[in-house]
Amino acid sequence: MKRIMTAMTRIVTELWKSEEAQDLTEYALLVVLVGLGSILAMGSLASAISDAFSKASANITHGT
Repeated sequence: MKRIMTAMTRIVTELWKSEEAQDLTEYALLVVLVGLGSILAMGSLASAISDAFSKASANITHGT
């Protein structure tokens, strides 16, 4: 068990010091931010599309 913990500690230490791991972390944060922005935009976009279709439906129903 101690050998496994030592190996895991060594791997984590190497990743912490590695520049590649830092790049990976930056890319992961960028993906999360883009995802959150997309989710927020989808909510307002869905509302705008729903309003447009409701207005179009009302105009067709009332013949204007």
